[in-house]
Amino acid sequence: MSKIKTAFFCSNCGYESAKWLGKCPSCNHWNTFVEEVIDKGNKNNNEWKNFIDDKRTSKTISLNEVTSIEEKRIVTTDAELNRVLGGGIVAGSIVLIAGEPGIGKSTLFLQAGLLLNVLTVLYISGEESEQQIKMRADRLGIQNENFYLLTETLTATVFKEIKKLKPQVVIVDSIQTLQSNFIESSAGSVSQIKECAAEFQRFAKETNTPVFLIGHITKDGTIAGPKILEHMVDTVLQFEGDRHYAYRILRTLKNRFGSTAELGIYEMTNGGMKAVTNPSEILITQREEQLSGSTIAATLEGMRPLLIEVQALVTQSVYGTPQRTVSGFDLRRLQLLLAVLEKRGGFQFGVKDVFVNIAGGIKVEDPSIDLAVICALLSSYEDIPLPQQICFAGEVGLNGEIRAVNRIEQRIAEAEKLGFEKIIVSRYNKKGIDTNKLKIEVVALSQVHEVYQYLF
Repeated sequence: MSKIKTAFFCSNCGYESAKWLGKCPSCNHWNTFVEEVIDKGNKNNNEWKNFIDDKRTSKTISLNEVTSIEEKRIVTTDAELNRVLGGGIVAGSIVLIAGEPGIGKSTLFLQAGLLLNVLTVLYISGEESEQQIKMRADRLGIQNENFYLLTETLTATVFKEIKKLKPQVVIVDSIQTLQSNFIESSAGSVSQIKECAAEFQRFAKETNTPVFLIGHITKDGTIAGPKILEHMVDTVLQFEGDRHYAYRILRTLKNRFGSTAELGIYEMTNGGMKAVTNPSEILITQREEQLSGSTIAATLEGMRPLLIEVQALVTQSVYGTPQRTVSGFDLRRLQLLLAVLEKRGGFQFGVKDVFVNIAGGIKVEDPSIDLAVICALLSSYEDIPLPQQICFAGEVGLNGEIRAVNRIEQRIAEAEKLGFEKIIVSRYNKKGIDTNKLKIEVVALSQVHEVYQYLF
């Protein structure tokens, strides 16, 4: 009788050790090692040889002999999903999607699978019954004859069904619920997640079938399971957003077939996830009258330009210590900008309460909104509304100088498209811009006090 083989795994990073260790040598966390039984059994390396017609042979080849071809992509009807995947679903790719519970991961990919009506799609669910998935599909109101369901958690049974059906796209919801016969530990453990992901990776690469793995996240926001899970897959997508707002952001964290700077914006509706093609119009509220403390910033989220509304409120401080409250903006960045206004402009913000809000509930880290924040603060301080048809794009330095920002042409084009008449930018940004072709007036200034004189 063969001896049962066990190993110790770090529950934080997935590091494997033959014996128990107090401190993980990989991630330096204490007391994270757990013992798991591993029984690899006899794996058949040629299990997918009859799945596809073309046979692959493994041999050494010179790099110059390799013919470079464009990856075959499946273009979906969802423009935002195509954008974050780099132009569509690549054949043989394995994609991991992670997000908070209830954010809409299952809804989005059930919807995406139903819309791929020309392909055979298999949706594997280890979390919900067929009736629950059918109820959600009825709510989405999309009919698809080529969409198949499988509610199973054992990978051996899953792959038997895959061999029968031969699907062209596989969606797994979720990888943490699957269990492999080769590992004798519970579902969701480090070794199970690693083994199940490896089996799907082998299936995807050998059969050229795209696989989507939906994953959970931990309470500190990282993807649940070992870090190696993110290295094994081709693309990692993070689905995020505030559940109090209707908008969701699908962000690319890793992509072997495209840019990692892309993001897609969705609106959660009763009929499923609706792609937002022009988010700038939504993020700028329609104001009936001019109010002080409100400006429009031309920012970039990934590769796409966005116009967002920055709101500021400056009031006399009632208590001894003035308040500094922000929503969607960095608090330390606000304190830096207030110090610049005090030192370089002589404004007494030290005795004022300051509140800054980015409208629409999104978080912005782009430093190009500094100029819009400063102008919103000055507008509220003076209680003078700014003209509605003006927007801003510029970073502010510690000496009060307006610094140049990247991809200024895209920002100007977005502002022009939405009907703005003026955009204030850094003087150093104006060098490469051909203003003769633009309908929008580009105002180039170099110091914060020049902006104050120009506006007020």
